Amino acid sequence: MERGPFVFGIRHLSPAGAYYVRQFLDQASPRLVLIEGPSDFTKLLEDLGDEQVQPPVAVMAYTKELPIRTLLYPFAEYSPEYQALLWAREHGCPCRFCDLPSDVFLGIRAAEEAGGKPTEEFDVYRALDECSLDKDHETFWERTMEQAEDFSAYEKGAKEFGRSLRLLESAGRGGYEENLVREAYMRRQIRDAVKEGLAPEDIAVVTGAYHVEGILGDLPAMTDKEMKALPRLESMKTLMPYSYYRLSERSGYGAGNHAPAYYEYLWHGFLRKEPDYGARRYLTGLAAFQREHGGLVSSAEVIEAARLSSALAALHDSRIPALKDLRDGAVTCMGHGAFSEIALAAADTEIGTKIGSLPQGVSRTSIQSDFYLKLKELKLEKYKSVTGAELSLDLREKLRVKTKKAAFLDLERSFFLHRLRVLKIQFAAIQEVRQDNATWAELWNLRWTPEAEIQIVEAVLKGDTVEQAAAFELKSQMEDCQGISQIAAVVEEAFYCGMPVMVTSALEMLQAMAVEAATVPELADTAESLSVVILYGDIRRLDRTPLLPILSQLFLRACLILPGECACDDQAAGRLAPAIGRLAAVSVAHDFLDRDRFTGVLAQIAARDDLNTRLSGLAASILLEQGIMDSQELGREVERRLSRGIPAELGAGWFAGLSSRNHYALIARLTLWEKLSGYLDTLDEEEFKRALLFLRRAFADFSSLEKNQIAENLGEIWQVNPEQVSEALGGTLDEEAMEMLEGLEDFDFGDI
Repeated sequence: MERGPFVFGIRHLSPAGAYYVRQFLDQASPRLVLIEGPSDFTKLLEDLGDEQVQPPVAVMAYTKELPIRTLLYPFAEYSPEYQALLWAREHGCPCRFCDLPSDVFLGIRAAEEAGGKPTEEFDVYRALDECSLDKDHETFWERTMEQAEDFSAYEKGAKEFGRSLRLLESAGRGGYEENLVREAYMRRQIRDAVKEGLAPEDIAVVTGAYHVEGILGDLPAMTDKEMKALPRLESMKTLMPYSYYRLSERSGYGAGNHAPAYYEYLWHGFLRKEPDYGARRYLTGLAAFQREHGGLVSSAEVIEAARLSSALAALHDSRIPALKDLRDGAVTCMGHGAFSEIALAAADTEIGTKIGSLPQGVSRTSIQSDFYLKLKELKLEKYKSVTGAELSLDLREKLRVKTKKAAFLDLERSFFLHRLRVLKIQFAAIQEVRQDNATWAELWNLRWTPEAEIQIVEAVLKGDTVEQAAAFELKSQMEDCQGISQIAAVVEEAFYCGMPVMVTSALEMLQAMAVEAATVPELADTAESLSVVILYGDIRRLDRTPLLPILSQLFLRACLILPGECACDDQAAGRLAPAIGRLAAVSVAHDFLDRDRFTGVLAQIAARDDLNTRLSGLAASILLEQGIMDSQELGREVERRLSRGIPAELGAGWFAGLSSRNHYALIARLTLWEKLSGYLDTLDEEEFKRALLFLRRAFADFSSLEKNQIAENLGEIWQVNPEQVSEALGGTLDEEAMEMLEGLEDFDFGDI
């Protein structure tokens, strides 16, 4: 070894680098170890080296102001940097990170975003792919470096690899200037250590192979003036668990690898001093997964895959197979030539589902600590998995348990998961549950990702606990509300989150705005949100009393203005129709509302000729559905609306509104179809074509079964075989029929 400082070049997440860096440090016997990584992360080294830390983990910096920017620095068990800091801890040697501080990295990224990045950036790894025989820099690295026979071979190979990268990048100018700044800072860190009284040969530097030449060169260290000129964004730091899945998503130098679980096999091969351990473990892992999941893989196929992989490696002058050789051998011998047969097994064996963990009390933000405490209290720790799991909740009080905490465990879980949802933390997603007259069931899909951890950390800007952050988020939403329906949505969210104080605050704001003018759709949205809270308030232990007069007031206002809003065009009717349906549902759900007034308004809308006919038909449909309009009254209305004196589009529009709800109730009334058939018989050719266009739209939402039932009715009316009617209605139009319909605007012939 040359006299110091001793610099050892590695590749991040390199098992061989992790193995040989320990030999390097043993030989160098340094009094200080400098590791590439943001220098302000040094204060986290003690926590990072804790024996209870289970990699993969990451150090994260995040800005203190919006928009939140983050910087992640991940470690696996086989990261050379991680093994270097463990070596330093084991030998009582001081250890520091020596790269630019995280706030400078974040400042540089912000400056790049503000200045706009070039549309095409030079990619040094793409250039490396073009140079390598495998056309893949990951495979190139594995063949040349992960299979290095000894420390000397790895050290020399890493230096040459780094030198080649510098030549490629300096030619393409891709990120070259930033790397020069980083190296100037690292040289400054070495200079500062020497000023502290250390000899250069007392210092060992573990850095990316790219930077070896830059650190050992004759260029000067960064000056104070240059330091002050660097852009900065103030940041906070924390440790967080990471996952192999996330590592696999990030390809390229310093960011990750495509197969983190496979690289762990390589690491254990080094520890066991068995160079072919990774290859054997990979193929047997594939076979085990296939067998566990119903795939047929014989021992002979595994042996043949191993032989073929070794032969493919020999073609590339490799003594043991690389991952590419192993996968090709497995596809041929175990997948019978199709990768799709072993795709899931390959994902499990190459990427894996491993998630790191941190002991309680290790460098976390307050909201992280609260999150993990809640996971433990609510017995949700086992759901912290990258594979995902379903959680079914029963929100009712459990009567056969000993403690109040156990009695309401699922309800408290629901509150917690809804708060995470409000904060947009992607750990829990609620699923739709089909339940008959049940308001107590929830189904959640829980899946852990490092992104969720990042979102938790970012939420610390909103509060120290999950509940406080959710309250801050709901308060922000409430302040941004422009209408009563938006405020009602906040009320509903606060209700689901189990936050009665927020419900009260939102209700006060809702009452203040309720006196202002609002449209029927907005009133209907608001009424629906409040209705949900009132219906399910008991099960979530919420006092619903303050909501009752507000809902009554809004419902009355909707009844008063609804007839006037029904005098509108078809476009406005399209927005109003769902609102009328929501008001109808709310009126049925609550006895304290003035149902008689609402049904009277519907009867008025159904009878008036000066309103939108589609809405008149919809009103009649609701009255029919609720048993207020009988068959005789419906028959009279059909005769009036579907008569020769009424324009075809108005009559068909009315029928479209009538048929928009409760299809089976209409299908069962034979007299309705008799009158519709008679009405069509009275139309001339032009009127018939216009009516046909609108009726086609009316029947667009009917299922195939419902259309067949209509065909049976028409067959009975026309006294023909219903199957013939159904075939005629569902068949393809001939040329004559197509010509008849020529000229109709926006006619969709595909549905005829």
